[in-house]
Amino acid sequence: MFLDRNSFVVIKISETGIYKKGITMKKILKWTVLIILTIVGGIAIVTATSQHKKFTAPYPAIKATIDMAVIARGKHLVFDIAHCADCHSKANVDSLMQLGQDVPLSGGKLFALPLGNIYTKNITPDKETGIGKFTDAEIARILRYGVHRDGTAVFDFMPFHNISDEDMTAIISFLRTQKPVRNEVPKHELNAIGKVVNAFMVKPVGPSEDVPQKVTADTTAAYGRYLVHNLANCGGCHTKRDIKGKPIGEPFAGGSPIKKDGYPALTPPNLTPHPSSRIYGWTQDMFIKRFRMGEVTPHSEMPWNTFKRMKDDELKAIYKYLKTVKPAKTTAVEKTEA
Repeated sequence: MFLDRNSFVVIKISETGIYKKGITMKKILKWTVLIILTIVGGIAIVTATSQHKKFTAPYPAIKATIDMAVIARGKHLVFDIAHCADCHSKANVDSLMQLGQDVPLSGGKLFALPLGNIYTKNITPDKETGIGKFTDAEIARILRYGVHRDGTAVFDFMPFHNISDEDMTAIISFLRTQKPVRNEVPKHELNAIGKVVNAFMVKPVGPSEDVPQKVTADTTAAYGRYLVHNLANCGGCHTKRDIKGKPIGEPFAGGSPIKKDGYPALTPPNLTPHPSSRIYGWTQDMFIKRFRMGEVTPHSEMPWNTFKRMKDDELKAIYKYLKTVKPAKTTAVEKTEA
């Protein structure tokens, strides 16, 4: 085959175009990679420098008392309704309390979460490793606003933002009476996801409504609502939540599966008045009787043996309140707790 002069020129021009196109694509790829690395690097820097962000929040005017009735109320809230020992103690809480012994709230319990390893704090009056150096107002600020004494935000695992001033006083008054226990709790071990969440999503969470100075303890649905939302934290497990802990499901319609190592996952059941609910058709007596039974399903995360110490009037109030919540159909198919 013969090529004339014009054909040779066309071939040369084509080769030049391909060459230039190759250079252009390389430049685009290079700049794309640089931009991605810059963005990732920027996020990494901001994440690293935002692990100890400081926040401001008011200090509640709470002052502990030595009144024995108030302290007794605080002990009941801490060990029974608010079930603090289930997280803040590694001891066998039920066995010790049945023997009349003190349960050390010295923390150190590990929660292996998608965010990383989270350790509960020592809340005994030890001055070096506990809350011995904290003022009453500093403790109250942690509980009500989620701001630590150093100004950092705590993970919002304790929904006590709306508890009354009277109950806040009772809780802190009881905590002051404990025997100090020296226990240096490890710092949280956050993975990459946890560090991003901590940097960009963890913020103080204050009261969602006007905080009452006092709440009358009776058997009404109104008092049941107070217990369910502000102390017992029923919605914490019985409502589906995202990785940050934000509710993403219908209130009390059943939670996300909870799995302990080596055991099948259990799903907190639906507590609404819907026909698909676990407690649909239960009478008040049946509801109370179930609590008095304590733990039935092995390795359940439900603090049955703590809640069984609640008073009949408290359980009546909770039962009445649950009858008033919006009915929601159960969507979970995983095994639920008994």
